[in-house]
Amino acid sequence: MYAILDIETTGGQFNEEGITEIAIYKFDGHEIVDQFISLVNPEKPIQPFVVKLTGINNAMLRTAPKFHEVAKRIVEITQDCILVAHNAVFDYRILRTEFRRLGYKFESHTICTVELAQKLLPEQPSYSLGKLVRALGIPMADRHRASGDALATVKLFKMLLEKDIDKEIVKEFIKFEIEKGIAPKLLDIVESLPSKTGIYYIHNEKNEIIYIGKSRNIRKRINQHFTGTTGKCKRIQAEVFAVTFDETGSELVAMLKESEEIKVHKPVYNRALKKTIFTWGIYLDKNPDGYLALKMQKTDTRKKEVTLFASQQQAQSELFKITEKYTLCQKINHLEEVKTNCFPFQLKQCNGACIGQENADEYNLRVTEFMEKEQFQGQNIVISDRGRTINERSAILIENGIYQGYCFYDLNYQINNVAILRNLIIPMPANRDTKNIIHYYLKRNKGHKIISF
Repeated sequence: MYAILDIETTGGQFNEEGITEIAIYKFDGHEIVDQFISLVNPEKPIQPFVVKLTGINNAMLRTAPKFHEVAKRIVEITQDCILVAHNAVFDYRILRTEFRRLGYKFESHTICTVELAQKLLPEQPSYSLGKLVRALGIPMADRHRASGDALATVKLFKMLLEKDIDKEIVKEFIKFEIEKGIAPKLLDIVESLPSKTGIYYIHNEKNEIIYIGKSRNIRKRINQHFTGTTGKCKRIQAEVFAVTFDETGSELVAMLKESEEIKVHKPVYNRALKKTIFTWGIYLDKNPDGYLALKMQKTDTRKKEVTLFASQQQAQSELFKITEKYTLCQKINHLEEVKTNCFPFQLKQCNGACIGQENADEYNLRVTEFMEKEQFQGQNIVISDRGRTINERSAILIENGIYQGYCFYDLNYQINNVAILRNLIIPMPANRDTKNIIHYYLKRNKGHKIISF
């Protein structure tokens, strides 16, 4: 758990400031599960420049609770949490100073979103909270009030969690859990997981990620790991300390994340990593007459594929679907000839190449143009798909035909403003796997929208 907070103070000399307002949102890494917001009577006057900045004046605080009256609630909501704040050094110092005045030693692990943003968003011109969230298209209300700033920090922190491909934030959290020394039981772990689409990470007690997977139902899939009887399942059951997860809503985002993060983290219990997860493909090769023709074979990195598949069976099935739905061949009944010698154009586009009515050069040019269109070559598009909540969408950015990464958004202007969209995007390397994952998904799923820009 994380306790994301913001504190407004009276201003004044170092370590003599008093708290005028505090807001704390308890955040489980995915959503807010508790909150505490209150004005606080600092028992001292507020500096005039602070009144102008925050709008909080002395009259507003006369009937507000004093710090000792809210201290118990602060301890309760922050217990067993990592404190998160924008400029955490300041907020943590103020909080510890107030507790020290009460004779209580307040201690906590902290995370600073300024430092995180500087590391994960190095291109930003400013890391002040207001300018940063504006650049990221994050809506913000009540600037310089504790509740508004803390809520903006929650949204910023959630985005930074997504940007943290190396999982340093989550690993720090798991380390914090290990220090507490109590490993949750398998049943407790399963019960804490959502029955939603996403990617999951299984950690051992050394804080290592030992397995990464994706599922349309994370809880169900983890339960299968924990009840399985295979050698791998039993080893995972013996070593697991915690399971973390990222909801994606979109199965496409989950597939892309799983592919990349297995390559990054190299978990010991994932399958032996190969250069590609797609071992079979459909290729275009020229037949003896010089016409480009479909051919199924094992993946050949020296050739440019039409599409790739994880198994021979998938490739065969797709080739059969292609030849049944589309064909250039006018001899429709000669299915074997269609399978081996034709490229999938709709019937109305057929110019009779297979019976000599269109020469090879003309035919091959049409094939090449069709392929470029199908594979987004040189195109600038956004694939908008399901998000994690009903009000959210996911976005896959492709620029100049190359996959750039993904993000989540909830406002139309975020996806229609390319400058903001690029700030939101979690960058991912493009490779054969990502290209084929995208093509494979788009062929088999509806509900997505393609936006050109």
